[in-house]
Amino acid sequence: MPHSTTGIIAFQGLPGAYSDLACRQAYPGWTTLPCASFEAAIAAVRDGRAGLAMLPCENSLAGRVPDIHRLLPDSGLHVVGEHFERVEHCLLAPKGASIATLKRAHSHPVALGQILNLLRDLKLQPVIEADTAGAASLIAERGGVEDAAIASELAAEIYGLEILRKNVEDAAHNTTRFYVCATTPLAPPFEAGDWVTSFVFRVRNIPAALYKALGGFATNGVNMTKLESYMVGGAFTATQFLADVDGRPDEPGLARALEELSYFSADLRVLGTYRAHPLRLAQREGN
Repeated sequence: MPHSTTGIIAFQGLPGAYSDLACRQAYPGWTTLPCASFEAAIAAVRDGRAGLAMLPCENSLAGRVPDIHRLLPDSGLHVVGEHFERVEHCLLAPKGASIATLKRAHSHPVALGQILNLLRDLKLQPVIEADTAGAASLIAERGGVEDAAIASELAAEIYGLEILRKNVEDAAHNTTRFYVCATTPLAPPFEAGDWVTSFVFRVRNIPAALYKALGGFATNGVNMTKLESYMVGGAFTATQFLADVDGRPDEPGLARALEELSYFSADLRVLGTYRAHPLRLAQREGN
């Protein structure tokens, strides 16, 4: 993982959020900086208050994280790493509460959607909160034996809550992928190993533009692992794409593919080249 001189890494959310946990797992010993929004986390790095930002980009169950694809291209930051964090939801409650006393479970709507079996089995009423760590903070402040929070084990530690049950999520593969971002990109010469390159592009408004733009990746043997489209500027005709590919831009195959892509694109920006995370490599070998 890349390092910076500040030893501070910013994330969106309250202390104990899954992004906070991801920061601590990827950069043990670093100071984590909670921020109210993704924009604030990006600004913290841009302003020099943090060396890195840990920004979630997708979840194996919930899909794309809104806003990141919109914010990152114009943020002034570069992707210098990726991190995969297993989401392990815990049922947290104040001291004195038990499974039998609970009536409500508070959490972020995505988290609540991932524990439907628990809600049904324990006959708990779901209550939507802004985020998981915020739910834990609220339950700790409120006290009582009828309300629980769905949040991380770290949140239980921070807010002094009891863990009544661990790993209450419905799916065992619930994993969030993060981009690690900095003001300075990783630059050649790159060391030997497995690398990923992320970029955004907007195809020119001509017939078969996307087909032609992507053809260079096939003919040059470049493996594309992610391709997502979204509108820009509210125009239904202007579609932007975010892509991840295996390899580095200084490799001949990827260099030729990007050159061909630029010919058919109105805009092409490389967001960063970074080392592939061990989980990515393990899954690749599993296939």
